[in-house]
Amino acid sequence: MKYFLTLVLALVVSFGNAQKKEETSSYVKPSRTEVIIPIKKEQFREEACKQRVQGGNPRMVNGYLQFDGSMDGNRQVDPQIAVGGGYVFHGTNLGLTIYDKEGNYIDGVSQNCFNKGIDPKLFYDVHNKVFGFDLWNPWDDKKKKPVNIAISETNDPRGAWNIYPVPAPGGRDGGGIGYSKKWIGYSFPGGDDRTFVLKMSQAKAGKTATVYHFEGTLGHPVFTQDAIDDLYFFKIEKDNFVITRVTEDENGAPVCEVVSTKKHGLEYMNYPPKSPQKGTDQVTSSGDRNPKNLILQSGCIWFSQAVDYKGNSAVQWHQIKLDGKIVQTGLIKKENSNFIQTTIGVNKRNDVIIGFQETNKDMFISPRMTFRYAKDKPGTTRAVISLGEGTGATNGVAWGDYSGSTVDGDNLMDLWTIQSIANQEGKGETVIAKMPFK
Repeated sequence: MKYFLTLVLALVVSFGNAQKKEETSSYVKPSRTEVIIPIKKEQFREEACKQRVQGGNPRMVNGYLQFDGSMDGNRQVDPQIAVGGGYVFHGTNLGLTIYDKEGNYIDGVSQNCFNKGIDPKLFYDVHNKVFGFDLWNPWDDKKKKPVNIAISETNDPRGAWNIYPVPAPGGRDGGGIGYSKKWIGYSFPGGDDRTFVLKMSQAKAGKTATVYHFEGTLGHPVFTQDAIDDLYFFKIEKDNFVITRVTEDENGAPVCEVVSTKKHGLEYMNYPPKSPQKGTDQVTSSGDRNPKNLILQSGCIWFSQAVDYKGNSAVQWHQIKLDGKIVQTGLIKKENSNFIQTTIGVNKRNDVIIGFQETNKDMFISPRMTFRYAKDKPGTTRAVISLGEGTGATNGVAWGDYSGSTVDGDNLMDLWTIQSIANQEGKGETVIAKMPFK
């Protein structure tokens, strides 16, 4: 009898293992791994890092707290912010700056103090209470074109940081960063292996980290505000929304699988046309139909994008379930004008902020935002709010790659945005604004 029970138990275990193997057969393993030793920074601005003084000047504009971010940008400002630990952390192509939440300048350094690079994308990990950002350095002496992933050890960005230079020799600019409770993810154009992940616990502690590369691109990684380990990626392929996730196998190593490929069925999904400016024939880039930041909040992915609406650039935004089904979509448009360079922020109650800029033949590039409460009619937003008015025309097509919008990582309620504004020379300055929610 004992032998019979043992045999039955063995068969059950064997069947369970076979079933588990069959269930995970759709998983794709990393194409390769490598080990990266971090560059340790004991504090944000070490003695060798010259202070970069930028912005501040808090004020109320149209009823909202606003202050200046970077004031020394060219046509490619690439402004981003992350909020947490009582701080507003700001990045551009020229450096990184810290403010308090009242808009007062605290400290700043050149990006060269973080192993150099351009195109920073920032986040505040609401689960592990750390800041993170990337810098892509195509000019390094060793020709490795590293993506420098920098993670703070605490929620105080003035303290210690760990920088992981991940080689991307075939890479180009335009990458995206994301996080979950367990993973940091990065994807970029160029080369064969265009997506990699590493464990947040290793990066936060400053340990040697294993970096897992995946072949091709999984899409743009998502900022995961929901308290889950899996990290999601999103991309638009022709008429489909494709959602992929990175999870763990039985050995704790990452594997990925496509969880949804679904036709979106939307009328407006073409790339936006370039947009005119006042007093010049020089048009400017309107952005991209591919989203620059995505949020996983309340089991849904949220993003905004610039699209072609009857020959002008408009902002379209979405809430999408993880099976690809659209919950709601909204279109923000204005006759004879263009809304460009958009990002979205979502809080724990599903209130939303959408930041962007406006330009047309009678105005210069100017910062804008709008918002909605979760209780509002699906697909709608409130009136567009001006955060300032541009005063000059840029002399080139490029106008930054991003704007930035985010939730306050301390209360998961207040929403923030950073937007570019063209100064009298047509160069990019930035404004940071807070939208409080109760």
